[in-house]
Amino acid sequence: MEQSYFGAIEAVLFACGEPLELERLAAALSIEPAAARQQLDAYGKALADSGRGLRLLMLDGAAQLCVKEEYEPQVMAAAAVKKNAPLSAAALETLAVVAYNQPATKAFIERVRGVECGAVVNSLVEKGLVEEAGRLQAPGRPILYKTTAAFLRCFGLDSLAALPPVPQPESPAADTAGS
Repeated sequence: MEQSYFGAIEAVLFACGEPLELERLAAALSIEPAAARQQLDAYGKALADSGRGLRLLMLDGAAQLCVKEEYEPQVMAAAAVKKNAPLSAAALETLAVVAYNQPATKAFIERVRGVECGAVVNSLVEKGLVEEAGRLQAPGRPILYKTTAAFLRCFGLDSLAALPPVPQPESPAADTAGS
């Protein structure tokens, strides 16, 4: 690598605070996206090897700086922020329906779960795990929902492709085959 952009990468990612798409970072650095990716990979490795308190997180083609997990207690104490309560079973079910079927409407989620889910969806939106993804071109134009980068970060996923496969129910023929 001819030139290191580590300082610029760190400054840009720190200032943005949110995940920054690779293309936008490349444009900010005035380099090609492939070169930006190489720089990000090298910068991430340098951070990991340095013993510093930050790490580089890659989220579905976007980069973000975050605190290393071992320093979370100190950051939480300094910021006097309490951890969010764990998600309820209803929230986890709703989140799974959205993650695997996005974009999804509340009506679709309710049909899959078999119960009303408006309050749960609103709670997930407030927590930043789900966001509006437009409106369905149908009567009433219902809101479509999708997961966010915060969802990927919270569940330790690089992208939606990293979601585990949905287990398929066994067919009745499989039960009688061994009999």
